[in-house]
Amino acid sequence: MPLTAGRTTPSYGALLLRGLLAGLIAGLLAGVFAYSTGESRIDAAIAIEEAAAPAAEPAGDGHHDEELVSRDGQRAGLFLATALYGVAMGGLLATAYTLLRRRLRTDSDTRAALGLAGAALLGIVLVPFVKYPANPPAVGNPATINQRTIGYLSIVVIGLVAVWAGVLAARSPREGSPEWLRAVAAVAAFVIVVAIGYVLLPSIDEVPDTFPASLLWDFRIASLGTQATLWTALGLAFAALLGRIGTRDRAARERSDIVAA
Repeated sequence: MPLTAGRTTPSYGALLLRGLLAGLIAGLLAGVFAYSTGESRIDAAIAIEEAAAPAAEPAGDGHHDEELVSRDGQRAGLFLATALYGVAMGGLLATAYTLLRRRLRTDSDTRAALGLAGAALLGIVLVPFVKYPANPPAVGNPATINQRTIGYLSIVVIGLVAVWAGVLAARSPREGSPEWLRAVAAVAAFVIVVAIGYVLLPSIDEVPDTFPASLLWDFRIASLGTQATLWTALGLAFAALLGRIGTRDRAARERSDIVAA
């Protein structure tokens, strides 16, 4: 039974709490995935950087700058970072659910939660990934960090706008139009917005030609898999927690009916 029919709609606080809990679960799972698939690639990239460093150092400079956080500390902090990121995204998902639930045109709270998580994965992760794929920490020019940050944030906004444009386009055909027509309109609107964004934003490719292509590819797949794990787990966990609200309310109504009888 949908949350919005036949009973009182849960408060924002109740939804936010479940979003944060779902985000914590998803963040920890994403941390496990990132640790198991990405750490070895980061170590390999750092080893390549350190092997190339002596040749790039000025004469007489025989040491590297000390790391602020050791690699062991970074590995331990990975789980904290993904957990905090998951909690933040869980809060955003719960907020979006609260604001958009009545506009999603579905009676299923599970489909609504999964739909929002899927839209976020598409707009926040996949669209930016194609334009600006992740690079290992040893790759990149510090002088361009501001340009890369602005470009990445811009493509995230464009990704969300593209998703929204797709939704509006799917609803634009008159009532009774076939589903395939709505799907074509949605895909066309989404692709047009994304294509415009890709053309307008600058391309940034700072990976040295000597960097191993297989290592770069493996790192990017691990990074994408971490995000996919987080948003998939977040959507499923949030939907499950919403389902528990529905189950609890149905039990309360049944008890009330028994007492009234």
